[in-house]
Amino acid sequence: MMATVGFVGLGLMGLAFVERLIAQGYAVVGTDLKPDARAAAERLGARTVASAAEVAAEAEHVLICVTTPAAVEDVIRGAGGILAATGRAGRVIVDHSTTDIPLTRALAESLAGAGIGFVDAPVSGGPDAAQAGALAIMAGGRDDDFARVAPILEGLGKATLMGAVGAGQATKLVNQTLVLTNYCVIAEAFRLAEAYGVDATRIPDALEAGHAGSNLLKSLMPRLAAEDFEPRGYARQVLKDLEMLHTATRDLPLAMPMAGQALTLFRLLVAQGHADKDGCAVVTLYPKG
Repeated sequence: MMATVGFVGLGLMGLAFVERLIAQGYAVVGTDLKPDARAAAERLGARTVASAAEVAAEAEHVLICVTTPAAVEDVIRGAGGILAATGRAGRVIVDHSTTDIPLTRALAESLAGAGIGFVDAPVSGGPDAAQAGALAIMAGGRDDDFARVAPILEGLGKATLMGAVGAGQATKLVNQTLVLTNYCVIAEAFRLAEAYGVDATRIPDALEAGHAGSNLLKSLMPRLAAEDFEPRGYARQVLKDLEMLHTATRDLPLAMPMAGQALTLFRLLVAQGHADKDGCAVVTLYPKG
């Protein structure tokens, strides 16, 4: 029989994870603070419980995907968190959230003290990639902990162990530098195409063989042309990640002007009331030619 996998955080990404895990043959027990999210997971075939502690008590391993560092800490250290579970030793906790490196390392130490393994494994690709098992998974942790959850992760996408705990989050910072600045660059390029009367939906095919071709270009150009800002990921989450990137690099001898400009643009976007739109809504900040 396939293992029972626990899942904490049943938002856009979490539900896509759950759908993929069930398709892979796992039994899933999950939880979320929102009743609607729990109901959505149950419709997919998962069983839900009231707390992360209950998830950890029943599942062989537990995956987490929540939106803020504070939420990750509460899932692990909170009153109803994983450390409050009974019979929890021997499990491995996999955190797919994007969070800060010092907290990641501190939580790993807390879990190790209770005999629980930990892998930080943020992802890139969005809900569609999660459903298809095509995520990029950037992992940090002990070799043996990673090996124990590798069969689960391999069903979700390409998982690469980048080093010790925290290396996954560090690699995600690199990913976000590339992806989130490109949201802004692609929006700018879209307005250029639009100004010259070029069909922007054809741009990805036209550029695919060259250096400008990318998965993100294929995803965003048609949506920008259709003004489709339904969230695959929220602008507020993009801003959270850019703020985290800014904090993580503030005391390093680095110059990151492009990331700084993207941070300013997403601060403007969220300040204008678009927090719950997709990140590609950043194009609305660029006037039409």
